[in-house]
Amino acid sequence: MNMRLTQAPIDTLCANALRFLSIDAVEAAQSGHPGMPMGMAEIAVALWTRHLKHDPADPAWADRDRFVLSNGHGSMLLYALLHLSGYDLPLDELKRFRQLDSRTPGHPEVGHTPGVETTTGPLGQGLTNAVGMALAEKLLAAEFNRPGHTLVDHRTWVFLGDGCLMEGISHEAASFAGVQRLSRLICFWDDNRISIDGDVAGWFADDTPARFRAYGWNVVEAVDGHDVEAVDRAIREALANADKDIGPTLICCRNTIGRGSPARAGTADAHGAPLGAEESAATRAALAWPHPPFEIPAEIRSAFDARARGAERRAAWQAAFDAYADAFPDAAREFGRRLAGTLPVGLPVLANAILRGVHNEAATLATRKASQQAIGRLARALPELLGGSADLTHSNLSDWPGCGAVRADGAGRHINWGVREFGMAAALNGIALHGGFIPFGATFLVFSDYARNAIRMSALMKQRVVYVMTHDSIGLGEDGPTHQPVEHLPSLRLIPGLDVWRPCDAVETQAAWNAAVMRADGPSLLALSRQNLPHQAREVEQLPAIARGGYVLADAAEPALLIIATGSEVALAMAARATLAAEGVAVRVVSMPCTAVFDRQDAAYREQVLLPDLPRLVIEAARSDGWWRYLAGVRGAVIGMDGFGESAPAAALLRRYGFDAESVLGHARALLQAA
Repeated sequence: MNMRLTQAPIDTLCANALRFLSIDAVEAAQSGHPGMPMGMAEIAVALWTRHLKHDPADPAWADRDRFVLSNGHGSMLLYALLHLSGYDLPLDELKRFRQLDSRTPGHPEVGHTPGVETTTGPLGQGLTNAVGMALAEKLLAAEFNRPGHTLVDHRTWVFLGDGCLMEGISHEAASFAGVQRLSRLICFWDDNRISIDGDVAGWFADDTPARFRAYGWNVVEAVDGHDVEAVDRAIREALANADKDIGPTLICCRNTIGRGSPARAGTADAHGAPLGAEESAATRAALAWPHPPFEIPAEIRSAFDARARGAERRAAWQAAFDAYADAFPDAAREFGRRLAGTLPVGLPVLANAILRGVHNEAATLATRKASQQAIGRLARALPELLGGSADLTHSNLSDWPGCGAVRADGAGRHINWGVREFGMAAALNGIALHGGFIPFGATFLVFSDYARNAIRMSALMKQRVVYVMTHDSIGLGEDGPTHQPVEHLPSLRLIPGLDVWRPCDAVETQAAWNAAVMRADGPSLLALSRQNLPHQAREVEQLPAIARGGYVLADAAEPALLIIATGSEVALAMAARATLAAEGVAVRVVSMPCTAVFDRQDAAYREQVLLPDLPRLVIEAARSDGWWRYLAGVRGAVIGMDGFGESAPAAALLRRYGFDAESVLGHARALLQAA
């Protein structure tokens, strides 16, 4: 393949600079994916030097365009763009690609590298994050823009590959984006026909343009991805579509993976391994690139440098914002607060007052219903609370009075995600990353399996996302084992940074919601009951302890036994306590709605609650594995689920599997007799 260029225009030089920064970094690391950056270089030049609205000096500027590298394995393309555009990413960091403590990890990580908008790597999720970002932009614009004052006016751009489109989540995301008419979402498909296993013709033969048209997207087909001018024309067509508000756009770019490599271009060998010294040298010769590794000529740096242009655009926006603030001071202050992610000043006081009110109501109801009431109370104080459900609104009770529905032509606060649990969760991450909202999404707890990787990404990215998961045990009854979560609670608790709350009544449910919205450094998941749960009597002084994850719900002088329980099983613990008290046996009951929060408490508090050397019985209608660490060094037992449930009325199931008074008392007496 003869790639020698005699009089390369500046765009070709810029594209080759991106290629060789990627080649050289991967070669230095002896690890990485050079093929995609080499193939998408001209597309990147067209977007980043001609259209992308951003300011390297202020990566968090509110009205910047969002750029998402959904095919995140090609991370060196993004790092090269950030470095050359003027972000705080020195050349030495590119030389340390994929090394310990570098700012250039193997896949882009938000909060780690300036200019990276989201953590990508799990294919398809970047695209779906971008859908959430585009939805957030649209809703914020509807809420804050005024005639003559356009405060929110940016776009979301996505690079994606065949792998992203093969993942099922891409269907969920693209379908939702089409029906919501997210016109400011513009995606570039790297149509190179190669994945790690080789030519994709044997396993990916979709008519992708037809597929996206069916979703309601605009499609620009057969764009030469190695022609900057052709890509530029496609971008201008996409921008015209956006201005007409006729839906998102997919630009289909015919590319060659590993473009420029004489031996590896167009093959899987270019995908996920260094080219090697010999092939790197051959590529330099083929592209007439005379520069040694990591050397970029000044004219290329100048062509990419976005600092002056970005500062000018941001200054213009700031002037527009100042005019907006003069005309609408309250809205401007609210916009600033929302984008900063800060909560209303009085929220903690209000949340405590709400909690005391729920305590005084002493209502017996399902915690899914208590959650709906909690959402309604908080939504009045938190206009940024934005949520919905994966098609189960009337089962998991995720709407609230006056919320309104989010539609293509209507800006409500409740989102009907359809049966798209994974897409919902990943889009929630995008909404949170965009800023301006506290998003939540609901489904049955058993379907957290569909959403799990996006829930994990919420925790990895430390995003304030709330997951509302109802029908939390075999107590849901007749739907049977396909819908009865057994392993889900302990498995979700294994995700670092995820706070899993399983409240026992309306009071703990409100406390869990309060904690979730006030937590700024990660996601929370509420596991809620289908069945009614009795109110547990407490003193007002006990209420603050709920936020510590575990607390003494009911105590006794010199207890002989400690019972730990969560959710619906707390009522069983309290009933056993009453029976044993009548027999002269003192029992302490600890409600532990959130083990993660409890584990973050200081050792003195944890010991004060659990009392060392006391026999312990744990009750939870889920796999028991995770509870044994709380029984280390003491006599103990766990009443849990060792297998799947069955289809039957809830009461019959609970008796069958030992979640009844007789079983609990039997275990308790056995522990006491062993003393």
